[in-house]
Amino acid sequence: MTDVPSHKNALQLLTLGLIFHVIFIASVFDCYFTSPVVHGMLPRRAGPGEAKRVVLIVGDGLRADLLFSVNAFSFVPSSPTIVAPYLRNIIQTRGAFGLSHTRVPTESRPGHVAIIGGMYEDVSAVTKGWKTNPVHFDSVFNQSSHTFSFGSPDILPMFAQGATPGKVDTWSYDEEDEDFTKGTKVQNYCNATALDTWVLDQLRTLFQNASSNDLLDSELRADKVVFFLHLLGLDTTGHSYRPHSEEYMNNIQVVDHIIRRTEELFSNFYHDEETSFIFTADHGMSKIGNHGDGDPDNTRTPLIAWGRGIRGPLPDIIPSSHDEYSRPWQLDDFLRRDVEQADLAPLMAALLGINYPVNSVGILPDADPTRPGYLLPREGESTLARLALANAESILEHYRVKHESKAVQTILYKAFEPLEEFSQDGKPSRISWLCKIERLISDGRWYEARRETAELIKVTLQGIRYLETYNRVLIRIIVMIAYLGWSAYASLSIFPPPASLVSNRQRTVVRLATATILAIFWALFAAERAPWTFYVYVTFPCYFWQQFALRGVPIVVQQFKSSDRRGPFIGRVLFHLVIVVVVLQCMVAAYTHRSLWSIGFFAVGILWPYVSWPSHVRSQHPRLLLSWMSSCLVTGIFPLLSVNKKEDLYMIMCGGTMILAVGAGCTRLASNGAPKAAKLSEIIQASLILLAMTITASSVKSLQAKQGLPIINQISAWVILAVSSIYPFISKAHHSTPTSRIISLFLGFGVCFVILSISVEGLFYAAFTCNLLLWIEVEATVQSNRARAASLNQGYEFHTDDIRVALFFLFFVQVAFFGTGNVASISSFYLEPVYRLVPIFNPFLMAALLIFKIVAPYVILSAVFATLNAKLHLPPFSLFLVALTLTDGMTMAFFLNVTDTGSWLEIGQSISFFCITSLLLVWSAGICTAGEYLMVDTLLFHKSTDSHKLE
Repeated sequence: MTDVPSHKNALQLLTLGLIFHVIFIASVFDCYFTSPVVHGMLPRRAGPGEAKRVVLIVGDGLRADLLFSVNAFSFVPSSPTIVAPYLRNIIQTRGAFGLSHTRVPTESRPGHVAIIGGMYEDVSAVTKGWKTNPVHFDSVFNQSSHTFSFGSPDILPMFAQGATPGKVDTWSYDEEDEDFTKGTKVQNYCNATALDTWVLDQLRTLFQNASSNDLLDSELRADKVVFFLHLLGLDTTGHSYRPHSEEYMNNIQVVDHIIRRTEELFSNFYHDEETSFIFTADHGMSKIGNHGDGDPDNTRTPLIAWGRGIRGPLPDIIPSSHDEYSRPWQLDDFLRRDVEQADLAPLMAALLGINYPVNSVGILPDADPTRPGYLLPREGESTLARLALANAESILEHYRVKHESKAVQTILYKAFEPLEEFSQDGKPSRISWLCKIERLISDGRWYEARRETAELIKVTLQGIRYLETYNRVLIRIIVMIAYLGWSAYASLSIFPPPASLVSNRQRTVVRLATATILAIFWALFAAERAPWTFYVYVTFPCYFWQQFALRGVPIVVQQFKSSDRRGPFIGRVLFHLVIVVVVLQCMVAAYTHRSLWSIGFFAVGILWPYVSWPSHVRSQHPRLLLSWMSSCLVTGIFPLLSVNKKEDLYMIMCGGTMILAVGAGCTRLASNGAPKAAKLSEIIQASLILLAMTITASSVKSLQAKQGLPIINQISAWVILAVSSIYPFISKAHHSTPTSRIISLFLGFGVCFVILSISVEGLFYAAFTCNLLLWIEVEATVQSNRARAASLNQGYEFHTDDIRVALFFLFFVQVAFFGTGNVASISSFYLEPVYRLVPIFNPFLMAALLIFKIVAPYVILSAVFATLNAKLHLPPFSLFLVALTLTDGMTMAFFLNVTDTGSWLEIGQSISFFCITSLLLVWSAGICTAGEYLMVDTLLFHKSTDSHKLE
C-alpha cells in the first residue's frame, strides 16, 4: 500500500508531464518539418524573358471542379451550363490549363508563399502567424522591377515586408469589410463579390492616375513588372454559404467577369501584346466550406495561363491526361497539364526573364521534355533548354548551401552520394553533370539537355530532402525513448516503494552513467550547432530513466522475487500489457474509423457488465444496469452520424431543450435537502439557456436570410455566454451533493452548446453528461467493497481494475473531443455557429470560440473524475496517475505514423492526429487538476457527511 500521494507531489508530476508533452509536440516539426529557408545562395537568371509584364490573379478558395465542370451547379434553378464562359473560352482557344496541386496546410499564407516564393513553408509557421513573415524569403515580387498588388490585408503585407523597399506597392481594404454574415459593406454591396469588384476598381483607378503622374506611368510601362490581383470573395462566400451554393456560383461568375474586364484594361492601357496572365487559387474548399487539411477538394486548384510567351491549347495525348475527376469538365479533347503549386514561381520568372527566387524549389513545367509545358518561347527549344538549366542551377545552389552547412556542422557527416561522389575528372558529380548539360546545349542537342536537366533537378531535390531529414532517425529514437521513459517514470507514483532501496554505490553508478550519456549528447549537439530543443529532448529521457533505475527497478525485482509462481506472474503482467496496447491501438484506429467509438460504447455498456460485473450487482441493481446500458447505446449513436452537417435550427432547439430536461431531472434527483439558494441558482441558469435559445433562433433566421447579424443579437449572445460560463464559479449557492455541483457546471456551459451548435452537439452534450454521471454510480456500486476498505485505510493500493478505469477515462477524453466532429479532419469544425458572435473575419477569435466549445465537455469530465475518485474513497489524483502511465501509448503510435510524403490528405491527417492526441493527453492532466479544484468544497462536505453517517 502506498502513502497518500500529496497534492504537492501529484501537482509536481502533472506539471512536469505538461511541460514534457508541450515541448515534445515540437519534436514532430524538428523531425519531419524543418524550415526550408536558408540564406547565402547566388541567384540564377531565368533567361531573357518572353513578356514585359505578368498578371497573377488568385481566386482565393476556388475549387477546380466547380470552375471547370459543365452543369456544376445543376441544383440551382436556372443555373448556366458553363459558370465561367470567358475562362473556358481561353482554355479552348488560346491558353493552357490544368490543376495546381497544393500542400497542407491548405491556408492562404502557405498557398501564396508557394505560388509567389516557390517554396513550401514548414507547417510550424502556423504558430508564428499566417499574416506576417516569421522568416524572410525571396519571391517573384522581390525579383521584379516593380509589383502592384491589390486585395486582402491578410495577404498583401507578407510580400511587401522583407522585399526591397519601395518595390512592392499594396492596395487593400479594411479587415472590417470582410463580413462573413452578409459578405461585406464595401461600396454598399451586400455580398462578398464587392471584395473582388473593389480590386478591379482599384486597378482601373491606377491606370487612370498614370495619365497625370509621369513617375507612375514610367513604372507601369517598365519591363519585368508584376500585377497581383487577390480576389478574396470566393473564400468569404464559401465559408458563409459553402461551395455548393448559389452564392458561390454567382461569385465565380463575378470573377469570370473581372478577368474579362482586367484583360480589357491592360489592352486599352498598353496597346500591345506583351502581357502574360496566370489565374489560379491558393487552395480549394471542402464541401462544408472549410479548408486547412489535406482533403483533395482543398488541394486541387485550377490553373489557366495565356498571353505572351504561353502556348495555346494542345490536343490530348495517349494515355489521356484526364481522369475520372476531370471527366465532368468535358474538356477531354484538350491537354490537361498539372503542376505543383511551387512550380508557378519559376514559370512566372521565366516569362519575365528575372532571377528565380533563391528559396524556390519549384520545377519549371517545361524542364521535362517528355511532357508539354506551358511556355512558347520566341527562340524555341534552345530557350527551353537554357531556362531548364538555370532552374536546375538555382535548385542546385539551394542544395549546395545546405550541403556545405551540414558538412561543417556534422560529425562523421555522410554526403549525398549521387551528387557528391567524385567523377573521372576529379570533380563532384553535380559539377560534372552541369558541364555535361552545358555541352549538350552548345551542341544544339536541346531535347537531351532538357532530359538530363530534368533528371538532375529530380536528384537534387532528393539531395535537399536527404539533408533536411538527416537527423530524423536520431530524433525518432530519442523521442520514443523519452515517451517510454515518461510512462516508466509516471508508474512510480502508483506502485508501493521497495522494501530495500539501491545502495549508495549503485546510486552513484546510475547517476554517473546518466551524466556521461547526457554530456556526450550535449557535446555532439554543440559541435553540430543543433537547435536548443535537441538539448531538451535528450535531457528528459535521461532524467526519467535515471529515476526509474533508482526507484522502479527495485520495485520490479522485489515483485518478481516475492511471487511464489513466477511464470503465472509474468503471464499476468504480459496479459494486461497486451490488453492495454490493444485498447490504445483501437483508439488510434478510431481516429480514421469513427464507428470504433460506437463499438467502444457497446463494449463498455453491454459487454463489460455481463463479463466483469459480479452477478449480485446485476441482480440487485437492475435499474442502474438498464440505465447504464441505455446511456452507452444512446451516446454511441453520435459517432455514427454523418460529419457533414448543415445548420439545423430544429436540432439546435432540441439540444437546448434536452439540456434543460437533463438539468431538471438530475436536479430533482439531487435536490433532497438542497438549500433554496442552490435551487434558485439552477433556475437562473435554466433561464439563461432559454434566453440563448431565443437569441440563437433569431440570429440563425437572420443569417440564413442573408440580412447579417443584428447588433443587439451579437451583444446579447456575448453577454449571455460570458455570464452563463462564469456563473457556476462565482455563484455563492452551496451544493450539498457532487451531482448538484456537476449539474450547475453542466447548465453553465449548456449555453455554449446552444449558441455555438450547428446541429446535434447539444444532444450529444446532454447524453455524454448523463453517461458520465451514471459512470460514477456504476463504479461506486461495482467497487463497493473496495470503497469501504479504502475509507478505513488512508492510502492507495493498486488494483488491476484501476487500469480499466484509466482506459475508460482515456476513452471518454477522446469521445468528448470527437463525439460530433470528424476525427479525420481538423477542418470539420464548422464556422457557421461562430458567425452568431463574430461576423467579421477574425481567425484567432473564431478559433478561440471553437476551442471554448471543445473545452465544455471536459469541465464535466474533470468534475466527474474527481467525484469518482472521492466515491471510491481514494486519495486525489490516484486514478489519474494510473492513466498517466498509459497516455503515451497513443502518442508514440501517431508520432511514428507522421509522414511528409504521400498524398496531402495523408500528410495533413498524420500531423493532425499527433498534435490532437498529444494535446488531449496533456489536457487530461489539466482537467483532473481542475476537477479537484472545482469539486473540493462539495467533496469535503460530502465526505464529512459520510463520516457522520458511519459514526
